[in-house]
Amino acid sequence: MQVDKNKVVTFHYVLKDKDTGEVIDSSRDYGEPVKVLFGKDALIEGLEKGMIGMKVGDKRTIEVKPEEGYGEVDPSLIQKVPREYFVNVELEKGMPLRAQTPDGQIIDMIVVDFDEDTVVVDLNHPLAGKELVFDVEVLEVRDATPEELEHGHPH
Repeated sequence: MQVDKNKVVTFHYVLKDKDTGEVIDSSRDYGEPVKVLFGKDALIEGLEKGMIGMKVGDKRTIEVKPEEGYGEVDPSLIQKVPREYFVNVELEKGMPLRAQTPDGQIIDMIVVDFDEDTVVVDLNHPLAGKELVFDVEVLEVRDATPEELEHGHPH
């Protein structure tokens, strides 16, 4: 059976930054492989496209350009915010922060710079603009059950 839409696929991956070769993430670090329902937007587009047709036991290196990954860096998402919004926070450049809007939405950001009056934050995904490399090993492929298809995720 091959990886395709409406299949439940279990796999391990190692994610690297193509430019630096730095390992960004690995499913093996969590002790469990990833299990997804293909075709339900569980994976970034480039990874999903690159895995189509793989079979159990297959290993593949998949390169993903920003437009099929986490997008290009959007300069409008780098913003100056009043320092007063960051009370009781010891700021550092590169520091990840999480905020909540008045309507309850969670926003992740990175501190780019700061002074006494303002904080410059980047609201882009941390992997935006990066070319990525996934080393993937498929462990299991099976048909999704009707219930999994209805719910949009594997059980």
